Amino acid sequence: MTDSPNASPNARTKRAGAKRRSLMAAAAEVVHRQGVERTTIADIARAADVPTGNVYYYFKTKDDLVAAALAEHGGQLERITAELDRLPDPRERLKALVRGWVDQRELAARYGCPTGTLAAELGKRTPDGGLDAEAGKLLRTLLDWAEGQFRELGLPDPDGLALTLVGAYQGMSLLANALRDPDIMTREGNRLTAWLDAL
Repeated sequence: MTDSPNASPNARTKRAGAKRRSLMAAAAEVVHRQGVERTTIADIARAADVPTGNVYYYFKTKDDLVAAALAEHGGQLERITAELDRLPDPRERLKALVRGWVDQRELAARYGCPTGTLAAELGKRTPDGGLDAEAGKLLRTLLDWAEGQFRELGLPDPDGLALTLVGAYQGMSLLANALRDPDIMTREGNRLTAWLDAL
């Protein structure tokens, strides 16, 4: 859709921002489902309901779109942790995080963890501190948040406990995906919740 010549600059800026956000969300979804190498700019344009030629106005290369997908995942992680931070107890925050992972079991069984699978793929594709490092930063953000919860609980070795938790999530997502079995997420989520209760 083109802007009316009479549209105010503010209205055009808002529409451009909305289109950019739509492309970022589409990039995150399509890259998660198809992987970086199989995804084309046309795929993302189609998912965002934007003409392919218009994509280049916002993102010049496919790597720009992959970076946008990473930014979208980062925004989702911020929203999730901000919501969890509203809970009064750090143990309940961690258990709610695990419940959120289990709630996504069908998606994990089909496509794996959005950030973990992307980090693994980018690590093979660009081992030069580029997009792979950006994906690693997302995992580091999750680890840091979890570490903060364990620290607030006063537990020893909070960074090690965070690594155990996030590593367990990555492992159960990988196995659920490899075996196409969402029940793995449920069983391992229950195990993680029991572990958190026992700490």
